[in-house]
Amino acid sequence: MIKENIIILVLALLLDFMIGDPYWFYHPVRIIGKFISFEEKLIRKYFKGKKMETLAGVALLLDTALFTAGITWCILIVSKSINPSLGFGAKVFLAYTTLSIRSLHFEGIQVKDELAKSLEQGRKRVSHIVGRDTDNLSEEEVVKAAIETIAENTTDGVISPMFYILLLGPIGAMVFKAVSTLDSMVGYRTEKYEYIGKASAKADDLLNYLPARICGALMVIAAYVLRYDYKNAWKILARDHGNHKSPNSAWSESAVAGALNIKLGGVHDYWGVSVYKPTIGDDGRSAEAGDIHKTIKMMYIASISFVLIISIFIFWS
Repeated sequence: MIKENIIILVLALLLDFMIGDPYWFYHPVRIIGKFISFEEKLIRKYFKGKKMETLAGVALLLDTALFTAGITWCILIVSKSINPSLGFGAKVFLAYTTLSIRSLHFEGIQVKDELAKSLEQGRKRVSHIVGRDTDNLSEEEVVKAAIETIAENTTDGVISPMFYILLLGPIGAMVFKAVSTLDSMVGYRTEKYEYIGKASAKADDLLNYLPARICGALMVIAAYVLRYDYKNAWKILARDHGNHKSPNSAWSESAVAGALNIKLGGVHDYWGVSVYKPTIGDDGRSAEAGDIHKTIKMMYIASISFVLIISIFIFWS
């Protein structure tokens, strides 16, 4: 099973490298998102109060996971019953939809290219991939926002789904993606989502826990391969991996900050409110637009390193 999952992972990775997420493609995440929105409306209609909303949030998590697993299982069973090769192709295709390497690459390069035209266009483009206010960002802050997004999403958009493809196959990876989608939709510490989203946020933290730490190590390897400052990447990873509200986000971010000798984090504005995030890295130098491309390279090398290390361990051990 593991050997088949490695083959599925390699093919899914190649597919993502080549075509990414075409905008004409109705991505499975949209279906999951519609299911979540439908359930949330029901919860808000019938469940009132902190305790009931918390319980409803657990039900939302379980329902979404079961819905995703069930639909994925049905697709795989039906396709296999038609033709075994079609069944295998369905596994590869579903695994591919959980990966976000090419889309992160595209978005990062778009920010870099738009920033080269003007600061205003750079601000506008980076607003597509970050939640913070971007209207008053400096050029360096636009660059840092893109780097932080790519680095953080190398965990939950790349290494985590790869980890679950390997461990549990396409069904496991799709369930992970469903939990990740839940967290992005309801996992906020706001008045609206404090209780409904609590279970989803905790589940997302739990599922990303081990992959995040693997990702941090892989980013250091990537820094070594690319001849960036890998020694500083390891130093900052060891020191600053806890400098984030999330128990997972700073692992990849700290490795990138160290490798590029830049400082991430600090004060950001969200909906007009200034929020302080612990800093990651040292004041080595100012972040430049070219650092976005360097972060993208680290993401690619980290994903390839994951496959190579696992393949060597499984096939030649």
